[in-house]
Amino acid sequence: MQNIEFYHDAFVKHLEAYLTPKSPNTLYDPIHYIMKLGGKRLRPVLTLMTAEIFDCDYKKALDAALSVEVFHNFSLVHDDIMDDAPLRRGKDTVHEKWDVNTGILSGDAMLIMAYQLFENYNSKIFQDLAKLFSKTALEVCEGQQYDIDFETRDDVSIPEYLKMIEYKTAVLVGAAMKMGAIVAEASTSCQNAIYDFGKNLGIAFQLQDDYLDAFGDPETFGKQIGGDIIENKKTFLYLKALEFSSTDDSQQLQHLYSIRPTDPTDKIETVKQHFISSGSAEATKKEIEAYTNSAYEVLGTLKISENHKEILKAFGRNLMNRNV
Repeated sequence: MQNIEFYHDAFVKHLEAYLTPKSPNTLYDPIHYIMKLGGKRLRPVLTLMTAEIFDCDYKKALDAALSVEVFHNFSLVHDDIMDDAPLRRGKDTVHEKWDVNTGILSGDAMLIMAYQLFENYNSKIFQDLAKLFSKTALEVCEGQQYDIDFETRDDVSIPEYLKMIEYKTAVLVGAAMKMGAIVAEASTSCQNAIYDFGKNLGIAFQLQDDYLDAFGDPETFGKQIGGDIIENKKTFLYLKALEFSSTDDSQQLQHLYSIRPTDPTDKIETVKQHFISSGSAEATKKEIEAYTNSAYEVLGTLKISENHKEILKAFGRNLMNRNV
């Protein structure tokens, strides 16, 4: 079993070998651009780690890991178009650097490329990977639609929000880990348990992302600070602030989430102060910890070595304490 940096470096090397020049360059250059922007590579690293946790050479899982990363970046390209986001990982988004039509078409190609990578496995593994991928991809689309719907709703509940981030983000983390288990030909019970571990970790990850969107360091976060506030997204921070606030404060916060000022600086700062004073910011950090601990509890059902369990726990701790 290697450390996280080893899997990250091995994956990046595999990715670079995969991204060879292709024609037409107007289709493939944007794909290579988004894939090379960096990022945490959280999901493919988890795929490789999981394969080795179940006693399989990580190299066998490289194409499954690559599929997860290609799909993830496909979803980012299309999400950025829908959000009209100017930055991704500190750089121009694909539709800003090229145009919207290019972003749509290159994203479509990435989805197909993600499926193609399963062709490198035998029929049984191919079938299991494809079935999981199809289910996950559809759930990600459902989660994205919930996210869009919530922007125009004033009655979003916390359970609804948690379901949205489960589908939009967490299921792909769970799937990334289950793919590693599928490639390793682990038992069905182990595959399902490691999926649940990843899903809980994924919810913690998204809650942390929501928190950093408001309170992260703009130099390291890689996205526009306050982007969710600008877009009036009903995040866990916002919903908890409404729950904890007085009627007057709730009404003020709801008003701020009904406007889109040309210069959003004051709006962002005022909303952040609401998050802090209401106790929402602290409650969000506790929720991140709770979901991370739920992931740890799943490990107790897995028949893997204590050393392997500790590696997965360390990954969770790093997730909770990240700044980017």
